[in-house]
Amino acid sequence: MDDTRTEADALEQNDATPPWFRLRAVAVHLYTASGAVLALLILVAAFQGQEVRALWLMLAALAIDSTDGLLARKLRVSEALPFFDGAMLDNIVDYMTYVFAPMVLLWSGGYLPEGNTGVMFAALPLVASSYQFCRVDAKTDDHYFLGFPSYFNVVAFYIIVFDVTHAAAAWMLVVCSVLVFIPIRYVYPTRTVAFRRLSLFLTTLWLVSYAVILFQMPKPEPLILAFSLLYLIYYFALSLYLSGKLLAARRLEEEFIEQ
Repeated sequence: MDDTRTEADALEQNDATPPWFRLRAVAVHLYTASGAVLALLILVAAFQGQEVRALWLMLAALAIDSTDGLLARKLRVSEALPFFDGAMLDNIVDYMTYVFAPMVLLWSGGYLPEGNTGVMFAALPLVASSYQFCRVDAKTDDHYFLGFPSYFNVVAFYIIVFDVTHAAAAWMLVVCSVLVFIPIRYVYPTRTVAFRRLSLFLTTLWLVSYAVILFQMPKPEPLILAFSLLYLIYYFALSLYLSGKLLAARRLEEEFIEQ
């Protein structure tokens, strides 16, 4: 009875919503869904042997994912379309563009060991990320990612740019897949409050460096590569620092309660 009433209330609220309010919400969801089209184009580029073009498309997917949440919150899309689960759409698109398409790109481009061994290493991120995307606490209430946030698109980017050995690529995928299950809190650049302005600024510069590197392929400028790697060090160091700080604060709180 309560579920029926809740559904009826949502439909009634939606009927009372101005058409323009709903239309702009639909536009935001279509903007998010365009990432699925990019995933398809990445696969097409991968099978055509156009790795750099695939990386450009992955950058476009990153740009969409970095901005669609901000648009959704600003335009209050959940109020305009209460029956539509935008978070689920975002997870579906992210899984395709951050995990599935990059693994196909690495496998088809010959960046992984040959034969079934390469398929096995490509499958590890798929399984690990399937687990993470289904966790209700994968994004914490205080705006962190719990466990490595399945940035396998970024992993694939560096494997291709540095043209690492098959063994190194395989180990990178193994380590990142394991990190998915370790409950370290990782910075959510657009939402984590601590150092948010600095993180946003550096993330923007990193995206620019990503584009510059692709323009300069196959021989990117070493200084640009160095900055790009320094950003990764900043991201992981800040995540470890904040995760440790939160853990220490919780332990002090527990000790205080026990006393």
